[in-house]
Amino acid sequence: MLTAEALAEATSLVGRHVPVTPCYRWPLLEEATGTHTWVKHEDATPTGAFKVRGGLVFADHLAAASSPPAGLIAATRGNHGQSVAFAAQRHGLPATIVVPEGNSTAKNNSMRAFGAELVIHGHDFQESLEHATALARERDLVFVPSFHPDLVAGVATGAAELHAQAGPLDVAYVPVGLGSGICAHMAVRDLLGLDTEIVGVVADGAPTHALSYEAGRPVPTESADTFVDGVATRTPVPDAVAAMVAGVSRFVRISEADALEAMRLMWHTTRHMPEPAGALSLGGLLADQHRRPGLRCAVILSGGNCDDDLVRAVASGDHAR
Repeated sequence: MLTAEALAEATSLVGRHVPVTPCYRWPLLEEATGTHTWVKHEDATPTGAFKVRGGLVFADHLAAASSPPAGLIAATRGNHGQSVAFAAQRHGLPATIVVPEGNSTAKNNSMRAFGAELVIHGHDFQESLEHATALARERDLVFVPSFHPDLVAGVATGAAELHAQAGPLDVAYVPVGLGSGICAHMAVRDLLGLDTEIVGVVADGAPTHALSYEAGRPVPTESADTFVDGVATRTPVPDAVAAMVAGVSRFVRISEADALEAMRLMWHTTRHMPEPAGALSLGGLLADQHRRPGLRCAVILSGGNCDDDLVRAVASGDHAR
């Protein structure tokens, strides 16, 4: 459970490195959604994604310990790794980041630029995760999971900003990778005593969290076959699933074509190019059968770290995967 004290501490820590990110209503976008639509621009953080908030809180707590660690290690498809690298650099800690083969070139380059050692291993995130945990033991490094209370507290600072900026919201759509984002939004809603519905959005090719929500328990999948790399997970975290079952209103599953269309729509109506996961919440709003005129909705543009070839394809309308 997120306390007011934990949120205040996280806000102070994150605020040293991350200015409040914008939250806008874009008229052309609202013509397409048919609702009042606020876009929370987490693409405006120093790493281009929301994850940096959590990494800063996690690293700060480690650095404040009597015996700081020899270094940090994490597995990622990109934004979590950039968060860990950025936060480690700010505290003078080495960072090792494990990514799967064929990972985003732009995100790989960014992690290296933030000072991380990049290790390429595995055909998907799960295999990278297993390799990272083994390396943590071998090298005596602190493993930074993708879901942790410190990460949730850090990401909650962005959720709190959203409610301060937008005012009362009926629905917030949140992309779900391993759950730190959506759990942060639920925690802030509950802490503030709001009635906002929180809707999770996943890719059709990586439905583990939608399946887990429906079953009321973790339901892993054998694959996560989607170009939406930020949500390409197949093994859910039990604590995150329990929180989602208790506090999420529903899940929306998005096809590959609809994810690309959401990217295109965000670009053409706001001139902000989201990465695939960054457009997923907009895709969720557009596909939600509960959407109706007059609702006050928020979508989380969770990141803007997109490879050049995909940017060109989306902007030009060439949507071939």
